[in-house]
Amino acid sequence: MPTAIIADDEDLQRSDLQRMLQLIWPELEILATCEDGGDALDAITKFQPNIAFLDIRMPELSGLDVARASDGKCRVVFTTAFDNHAIEAFKLGAIDYLLKPITEERLQHTISRIKEQLSAGTTPQDLIQVMAALDQRLREPQEAEKIRWISANSGSTIKLFSIEDVLFFESDLRYTRVVSADDEGHIRTSIKELQKGLSPDQFWQIHRSIMVNPRAIARARRDEMGNIFVELKNHREQLRVSQTYAWRFKGM
Repeated sequence: MPTAIIADDEDLQRSDLQRMLQLIWPELEILATCEDGGDALDAITKFQPNIAFLDIRMPELSGLDVARASDGKCRVVFTTAFDNHAIEAFKLGAIDYLLKPITEERLQHTISRIKEQLSAGTTPQDLIQVMAALDQRLREPQEAEKIRWISANSGSTIKLFSIEDVLFFESDLRYTRVVSADDEGHIRTSIKELQKGLSPDQFWQIHRSIMVNPRAIARARRDEMGNIFVELKNHREQLRVSQTYAWRFKGM
């Protein structure tokens, strides 16, 4: 019996997709419905479904993050509200997508493709390179939107950082640290909001609360527990990489 999980942070979208799947593909067992990317990744690890229907934009982890972290453990179908121009990116690799609002006709087409793949016994491709390309296409900010300078507070002083000089960003519940080789400050902008103005190759997310400038990385190392830490060229702090983003250092 084929199995699946559904992940979408909108209750109505999640329930509508579940209803249509049960109508069109009654043999499909829905193992879990998830409200965010973290729950989706946990469900994939726990239940090992054949298929994951993942919304692109979700709290904590995006659908792209979940797909990368799952590393081919299941087939991925993205659900998205992106326009037709952005959808061109989905034609990379063996990945399907459902444009919201999802229609039964389009869902039937996707199900037919999945059934053919399952019958043929084909396995999901390695998604790492495909996800990286897809991420860049979907997240690439327009020229006018790109962040070039950061104004950050340090006590009563406002400091100006060129984005090229920033080594990493680190967020907590209230603020985000902006750290350069010889200075730092704080801003109220979240990691998620910063990402909208940064190209994917400018800063790598390595933890839900950390983005690092890849040009500032000296090396990455594993400790005796298997945890990965990033060491920087011009700073003494070491940054921990969460398991979700360990794929960036997969060769270790």
